Amino acid sequence: MRALPFTAVTINDRFWAPRQKTNSEATIPHELTQCETTGRVDNFAKAAGLMSGNFEGIFFNDSDVHKWVEAASYTLWTHPNPAWEAELDAVIAKIAASQQSDGYLNTYFTLVEPTKRWQNLGMMHELYCAGHLFEAGVAHYQATGKQTLLDVACRFADLIDRTFGFDKRDGLPGHEGIELALVKLARVTGEPRYMALAEYFVTRRGHSPSVFEKELENPDLPGGLGAYQHHFTRDGKFEGHYAQAHLPIQEQRECVGHAVRAMYLYSGAADIAYETGDTAITNALEALWQNVGKRLYITGGVGPSGHNEGFTRDYELPNFSAYAETCASIGLIFWAHRMFLLREDSRFVDVLETALYNGALSGISLDGTGFFYQNPLASHGDRQRHEWFGCACCPPNIARLLASVGQYIYAESDEGLYVNLYVGSTADAIAARNVPVRLTQETDYPWAGDVTLTITPARPVPFTLNLRIPGWCDQFEVRINGEADNSQLSAAGYLSITREWCAGDRVELQLSMPVVRVHAHPLVRENLGRSALRRGPIVYCFEEADNPDGTFQTLSLANNNNGLETTFDSDLLGGVTVIRGTGSVLNDTEWEDNLYLTAPTAKQIDVTAIPYYAWCNRGTGKMAVWVF
Repeated sequence: MRALPFTAVTINDRFWAPRQKTNSEATIPHELTQCETTGRVDNFAKAAGLMSGNFEGIFFNDSDVHKWVEAASYTLWTHPNPAWEAELDAVIAKIAASQQSDGYLNTYFTLVEPTKRWQNLGMMHELYCAGHLFEAGVAHYQATGKQTLLDVACRFADLIDRTFGFDKRDGLPGHEGIELALVKLARVTGEPRYMALAEYFVTRRGHSPSVFEKELENPDLPGGLGAYQHHFTRDGKFEGHYAQAHLPIQEQRECVGHAVRAMYLYSGAADIAYETGDTAITNALEALWQNVGKRLYITGGVGPSGHNEGFTRDYELPNFSAYAETCASIGLIFWAHRMFLLREDSRFVDVLETALYNGALSGISLDGTGFFYQNPLASHGDRQRHEWFGCACCPPNIARLLASVGQYIYAESDEGLYVNLYVGSTADAIAARNVPVRLTQETDYPWAGDVTLTITPARPVPFTLNLRIPGWCDQFEVRINGEADNSQLSAAGYLSITREWCAGDRVELQLSMPVVRVHAHPLVRENLGRSALRRGPIVYCFEEADNPDGTFQTLSLANNNNGLETTFDSDLLGGVTVIRGTGSVLNDTEWEDNLYLTAPTAKQIDVTAIPYYAWCNRGTGKMAVWVF
């Protein structure tokens, strides 16, 4: 199973194509300006000796620039722009100039603590920043064919490989991410040492004695002991759950600790299982997937707690205080995609799709220049988007996701092709017998469930076309060249159509897309008696801008006798399908100065629900996903 790369897919629909255009024309220029004005880019120039001055910002700020470079590289493929490419090349030149003679590249340690490399791996993000550099180098090479940054990445990877590994220095990333990056680097360069190093970082984690426990013995840690002790000790003793360092990956069964770190680790572990066939890792990842299903917001958000930016207990999913970091939903997309490639099962793509259209997409404003770090499922009106953050991991992360979303749509195997996401696009794949095939997809998804695929092989060829039937879809119909098809839905959630395909063959898929009321497990205490609205892959919310009379803590649809109707409004929020109906709220004027009443009454109101991803684009206001 192989994903079609972003370079093989062109998106041309009215949902994702405009977002990629906004990403290219607004988000990435905006983020470059932020990286420049906050000193992130200058840090590389200072480390290279191109300008004087002190390091600016947080010690892991290099990673924001690396993610920006990755996003900009993808965008040059989807939206070629020579002037923009020159700006990117200028940033890359500064990064390359800051690399030390032995291959080391980290502006904080070069400028601030040059004698303390690799001494605080648990908290200082050296290997994490390196991982994002590797991903940037790979993306830039794939998008432009230029090796400048890829060569920088390889020199740094060679240094890390000479330093860490079996029979070398014991060391692990406190914040995971380098694992999956090394796999990408190995696949592009063909260098097996990078894959072996990735396997070391994945499989060495969680063994005792821990490298992080050893680092706690150093009284002169870079960055100090305070943050390290806060996250890695309990009652004065080492505790590795925060960084998923409590057990070897093969023995882990519960999603714990910092959510983004966990998602990146599981993604890297899935890559290693894919490459090596390690069934112990695969079994562990399957158990972890089952567990995350008890800790997953309906929006595809993960990590409810701000205390550890991560996981707590099963079914603990608060709404107002939900952390649900944008980066965590993006990490979940990475993990889900790799689990699909590993297991060939659509249930992973179901979660990927949910996180993509909801939990991740809510992290960026419609104009591309405002961001959420946290993505709560209810608001008292005290939330707003920001143009940047001191810890700015989320803005460039969502930018690189939007720019590369094409890689999640299709996959290919020796037996056939897979259509995982329904996005208007064209894709060039290789079918069975090495025959090139162009797929053309036409659809108004996610607003409608009608999809038309045109199959154009270079010559007639038999293969299996696998159409994902989303888990939310109860009814569907398929026609091939106008005739009904009776292929059976597989246990893996795909409608597999095997035949000889000829140029011009058309497959028409109709997915039923009614509005549904979704109920949470009864152990999710905050949502007892409540429901949420979903239509297709889109989760909806009620926002004060559309419901000025709505008291969101008491809003009820329980007595909605007229049903819920959908309308596409091209003038609202960039064009969205809204849900309208009637509801009721408690009449708070009855209370006056009373705290309790025995027989409060409700008043009927008209209500409108919008896609969750689009909330808080019209100023601050109250919001709720779950209502009575």
